[in-house]
Amino acid sequence: MKFEIVVGSVLGASEYVAEALETMLKEKGHTTNCHFQPAIDNVDLTNILLVVTSTHGAGDLPDNIQEFADDLARENLSNVNAIIIGLGDSSYDTFCEGSAEIESIIEEEGGTLLLPVYQIDVLHHPIPEDVAVEWLSNNLDKALNSL
Repeated sequence: MKFEIVVGSVLGASEYVAEALETMLKEKGHTTNCHFQPAIDNVDLTNILLVVTSTHGAGDLPDNIQEFADDLARENLSNVNAIIIGLGDSSYDTFCEGSAEIESIIEEEGGTLLLPVYQIDVLHHPIPEDVAVEWLSNNLDKALNSL
């Protein structure tokens, strides 16, 4: 399968998670394109969309993914299959709202989530790439079998 990995990051944790997921997916024989500065014109939405994003400020998406999200909300996503991983800090009341925003856009525009959104609390998982790789590795077959 082909994956488009879209990253929303402020401090770099989401980038580390995306790179670790990319390595794992390639080891399993999949093809990946990783977008650290995502633009809707550069992301092939016919591939599986894997969004890895943190939350910034008052529950906002990071600046580097905001325009992509705005453009995504104007697309017909009826043929889009997606997996979302959110990173956040549960000591904030806006925990993982960035991933929730992406989830809302995909669902409102007709896309399909292949798995429930996976939210990683960095307070309990200071190396989030480890749990992200474990989670996706354990759930990848389930996701792909639903296609």
